[in-house]
Amino acid sequence: MPRDLPLGNGNLLINFDKNYNVRDIYWPHVGQELHTAGEISHTGVWVNGQFAWLDAPEWQRTLVYDHETLVSQVTLIHPTLQLQLIFNDTVDFYRPIFLRRVQVTNLATTTREVRLFFHYNWHIWQDTDANTVFYDPELQALVAYKGRAYFLQNGQIGEGPHAQVGISSWATGIKEFNGAEGTWRDAEDGVLSGNPIAQGSVDGTSGLHIPAIAPQASEVVYHWLAVGEDLQTTKVLNTMLRERGAQDFLFRTSNYWRAWVNKDRQDFADLPADLVDLYKRSLLVIRTQIDHDGAIIAANDADTEFFSRDTYSYMWPRDGALVANALSHAGYAEITRNFYAFCQAVMMPGGYLLHKYNPDRSWGSSWHPWIDHTGAAQLPIQEDETALVIYSLWQHYLQHQDIEFVGSLYRGLVVTGADFLTSYREPLTNLPGPSFDLWEERRGILSYTTSTVYAGLDAAARFSTLFGEEQLAAKYQTAAQEIKDATLKYLWDEEHGRFARMITVDANGTIQKDMTLDSSLCGLFQFGMFMAHDEQIERTMQQLEQTLWVKTDVGGMARYENDYYHQVTQDLSKAQGNPWFICTLWLAQYRIAHSTTLSELSLALPLLRWVCDHILDSGVIAEQVDPFSSAPLSVSPLTWSHAEYVMTVRWYLGHRRRLTSSETNNNE
Repeated sequence: MPRDLPLGNGNLLINFDKNYNVRDIYWPHVGQELHTAGEISHTGVWVNGQFAWLDAPEWQRTLVYDHETLVSQVTLIHPTLQLQLIFNDTVDFYRPIFLRRVQVTNLATTTREVRLFFHYNWHIWQDTDANTVFYDPELQALVAYKGRAYFLQNGQIGEGPHAQVGISSWATGIKEFNGAEGTWRDAEDGVLSGNPIAQGSVDGTSGLHIPAIAPQASEVVYHWLAVGEDLQTTKVLNTMLRERGAQDFLFRTSNYWRAWVNKDRQDFADLPADLVDLYKRSLLVIRTQIDHDGAIIAANDADTEFFSRDTYSYMWPRDGALVANALSHAGYAEITRNFYAFCQAVMMPGGYLLHKYNPDRSWGSSWHPWIDHTGAAQLPIQEDETALVIYSLWQHYLQHQDIEFVGSLYRGLVVTGADFLTSYREPLTNLPGPSFDLWEERRGILSYTTSTVYAGLDAAARFSTLFGEEQLAAKYQTAAQEIKDATLKYLWDEEHGRFARMITVDANGTIQKDMTLDSSLCGLFQFGMFMAHDEQIERTMQQLEQTLWVKTDVGGMARYENDYYHQVTQDLSKAQGNPWFICTLWLAQYRIAHSTTLSELSLALPLLRWVCDHILDSGVIAEQVDPFSSAPLSVSPLTWSHAEYVMTVRWYLGHRRRLTSSETNNNE
């Protein structure tokens, strides 16, 4: 299920689903550990004997963010209960505090009592067993803990000096054992049991009771969850909230994110306001997916039914490099430094990066085998992941001239990685050796991988020149040129008039071509191996767009011909696959790179508009959408989708400036 509202600060990440349930609580790393198992933590309201959970279908919901912040602005109206609730949710920009402000408006004609209930479904350290929840009478709060993770659940009624701090009621109990559903069921009559402690498979629910709200009047309550390694740490956070006021933390966090996303003055030229808003929203959503220790996580959607009991909560070096590149071009160099340090720390002695990693820098799970079908050893890698890190680091340097930082990575990351890229080649063709493709589905010599290896070697040559190592520079530049020459010789297919997606070379030297049309062929111009105006690129892109553009009212670009992943229809005349945001944006990047006039450049705008028209109301971008209903499919948000949108906007604005300058000069 999509995660409509991610909120985080690099240590604590909270995700809401489309029905406005709290689903995921990650701490102390973004993407690791998940303390709710992705299960629903309920929020509900009782008023004069009537009750409703916030995911009930009767609610009219609007789930968006407050403008240019990582603070939610969620409006819920229940016609039968005659209530309006406006939630502002956030994670403090600095401290591990999840904070919720609720403005409760009584739409009835009589004064009424309203009770709000906040439930947490605990699986602390991703484990159902041996959790504890207890009521702390000194704090008037619930505390859940296991090992070195403590969660203090508290709140207040009202704002300012007269606010009443402390929960009004509580329940602790057993769940998922002997048929017990959990304490959230206890709230449905408006009265919690007050059980003081529970251990094992447990949950906890707290209540905040507003004694009376006059007709058409509003009252405010705050709920918070303070997180730490021990009880004393959470108590300190709780004291801060009491003494400074919960509203102060909400206000400061809102101001911080507005300043963060507007830290540099930007000229957005002719981009419509909603496309600019999505650019800023994308930067903010990307920020929620980055761990404080450097990992840029692919996605943090804990629903696992499609992933063989696994998730996207890993750092893929490829995704991370492309996200880091977008951030560097957008002016956020300080965020990306930890990512490159992460990559240097986990690089294998042979000079390559593995499939994926956990945020704590340990290996992630993988399905790439270490032997081939004959039992011979093979590297379980996607070579583009190593190459793109070096390429993106050079882009970082070009943008920020961060000489001391890149100097610290030159030997361990750049040279070590480039030496591997130079040596790991197929001997007959001189192309990069076989590896798994960027979609992680097939192994061979991929056009996309080849283009990234070329870019990585070109970047390494430039680094070597920068640091005065001319022999190394020549070595890497020669290898890059050999790979480009071999690409034209072996991956271009004149009969089809396009590049092959992949070739394989058997032990006898026989070459087999895979001519499937695949959006990843865009890599051949994206990373500088060829120009967008080269004839081979023009012919390839023409066929890609003609075949992979979805022929339904939804539109958008599919990944490749007959894409099986989450496939909605077998009618390939309508859709070769589901439309992907990144593939649609790659087409936009081609139109930008290919344009020679402002009029031609404008042809990219409908594709940016397509993205904006198919996102969630909150501004979150999924991986792909249904080709008939436009409903999000697979994970949401996908960090890579947001990064490609940011990068495409940067391409558009940069090329527009160049074209404007050129046209101005020609008219003088």
